[in-house]
Amino acid sequence: MRFDWLWAQSDRILSLLLWHCYLSITPIMMGLLLAVPVGWAVQSLPGVKAMILNLFGLLYTIPSLALFVLLPPLLNTQILDPLNVVVALTIYSFALLVRTVCDGLDSVPTETRQSASALGYTPLQQFLQIDLPLAVPVIGAGLRVAVVSNVSIVSVAALIGAPQLGSLFTQGFQLQFLTPIIAGIALCIVLALVLDALVVAITRILSRWQPKRG
Repeated sequence: MRFDWLWAQSDRILSLLLWHCYLSITPIMMGLLLAVPVGWAVQSLPGVKAMILNLFGLLYTIPSLALFVLLPPLLNTQILDPLNVVVALTIYSFALLVRTVCDGLDSVPTETRQSASALGYTPLQQFLQIDLPLAVPVIGAGLRVAVVSNVSIVSVAALIGAPQLGSLFTQGFQLQFLTPIIAGIALCIVLALVLDALVVAITRILSRWQPKRG
């Protein structure tokens, strides 16, 4: 490891880390905002629920590099535009989280739903005040997977020139220099751990109704 090189490149590395954070977190937030109402709608259609979820699952099988290349003509953007990465990862996050939202809503006891209906809750009130809060632990678990996955997939965008930690990998390969590669891997791991811990903390805050273990 060349620590002198890391110090000399610290400003650039920090900039790449911030870009990586943005490109990892923004799609997750957008994907979750889309997945919650869609998951609620799909969950209310038991007859076609499995088929719809399988169709959404197919979105996750599209190779990320291919999606990064296909989106610019569709969005009328340049190949280096970070918007391509945000949209692509939003699609992946959405595809992953729709099933998670459905699983979370399925975890709500039938008796709880019946009690809410008996108390006069409208479907929307029941969803917002009963179903969604009770589904938070399951949704949080799926969100952890999506966050860590995004941190990894963002690195692939370095192949199309998008600024993020993956740029350190391509630089290291081009120069046959291990220091930027090791630094990029270490920062990706640290970022994934920090974001995972953040999701866990938020999930616990929103799930205070759960009995404490031990």
